[in-house]
Amino acid sequence: MTTKPTGIDRRDLLKGLGFGAAGAAALTAAPTAEAAETPQEQVKQRYAETDHIKRFYALNRL
Repeated sequence: MTTKPTGIDRRDLLKGLGFGAAGAAALTAAPTAEAAETPQEQVKQRYAETDHIKRFYALNRL
């Protein structure tokens, strides 16, 4: 008769460490406070199709 050892086995321990590391990384990457945009920032143009961007699009057409 085989008995399963009690306690934490290696796989469960490594799984737990992996989830813990992923959770810690997510917490440190999350911003603590977001800066609100002013009305002027909300309406400003954010994308400009410059000659450099047009060239990139022309060279990378599918």
